[in-house]
Amino acid sequence: MPERQEGPAPSPDAHTTPAEPAQPDAEVKPVADEPAADVIEELEAAEESGEPVEVKAESASAGSDPSTAEEANLDADSGGSEPSGAAVSHPTEVEDTAVDPDEGRISFEDALSPRRGAISAGTPSPNESDTGRAVGTAKVISFANQKGGVAKTTSTLNLAVSFAEAGHRVLCIDLDPQGNLTMSQGIDPDKVEKSMYDVLVHHIPLTEVIQHREIDIAVASIDLAGAEIAMSTQIGRERSLEKAIRGVENDYDFVCIDTPPSLGLLTVNALTASDSVIVPVQCEYLSMRGLMQLNNTLEMIRENLNPRVRIEGILPTMLDSRTVHAKEAVELLEENFGDLVFKSRIRKAIKFAEAPVRGASVLKYDPKSNAADYYRELAKEVLTHGAT
Repeated sequence: MPERQEGPAPSPDAHTTPAEPAQPDAEVKPVADEPAADVIEELEAAEESGEPVEVKAESASAGSDPSTAEEANLDADSGGSEPSGAAVSHPTEVEDTAVDPDEGRISFEDALSPRRGAISAGTPSPNESDTGRAVGTAKVISFANQKGGVAKTTSTLNLAVSFAEAGHRVLCIDLDPQGNLTMSQGIDPDKVEKSMYDVLVHHIPLTEVIQHREIDIAVASIDLAGAEIAMSTQIGRERSLEKAIRGVENDYDFVCIDTPPSLGLLTVNALTASDSVIVPVQCEYLSMRGLMQLNNTLEMIRENLNPRVRIEGILPTMLDSRTVHAKEAVELLEENFGDLVFKSRIRKAIKFAEAPVRGASVLKYDPKSNAADYYRELAKEVLTHGAT
């Protein structure tokens, strides 16, 4: 006996109306505009007659989604082999997608973006002197650039000694935990009893950490590496150095501060205490890029802590004029920052590496060398109102 088949009996006209093939789940598309009247009439007629109907894309309203019209028809080139309602993919023209190896790489010219005008020297208030301080007090100059290895320490020491050579009273402050400025004057940072750490954290007088060499120097020690943490809970921690300098500002004409290669609390203390900033910039791409970050920090200092601080000048250092790269770097500096760039150039010289070994500035180590003259020229420029 044949098995009984489950399910509803077939429709009497099943032999005339083929079953519609099952369609895969299609992606839900946004509802298009209502179809035109002629399309509605064709659909109603088909429903009454039971005959399949072909809806042409041309019959759709002008505002309907073209992809909906394509899905409702067979592709003209398919020969009618595809069932009605199947989505038909059409070949599209493929553009050449060869990847440029330099695409996305920042250009050398963009290293200093934004362009000239983003960095300004800053202008003292009309009722202040050039330094913003009373006449007879020291002018405080910080040497800052968060990029390391740009000759900050070399510039701090040798410019300070050049000032002293010209007859000025000068104090150097070593605010770098590495203590390179301290070592450059023949002092071992590991053997000092008190250092700038004690000035900033324990608030001892600045005079207690000053040693006398070619110039007076407030020495550093490795303890400075923990100064920012130790100062974090102090009220007015950004002004600790400024308060310390007030005790000696009448004893000197210039105070030169060597800062660490960062924009942390130690550098903020230096900028808050300063009248101006000299920015040593190695004539290479990465060193120049840091100018914008330093300028952002300076703007914050001006707005919140020290409105008088200004850029004394941008100092090209470690210049090797034989290379095209160095020449381009100097040209870009001058193009973007104009008069803010010092006319003085600190060129590469082995004397700068040899002098610290002897615990001396290059002016003492080899006073007749070109290296010594570079900083003498810079001192003249600073003494005649800086790069601006």
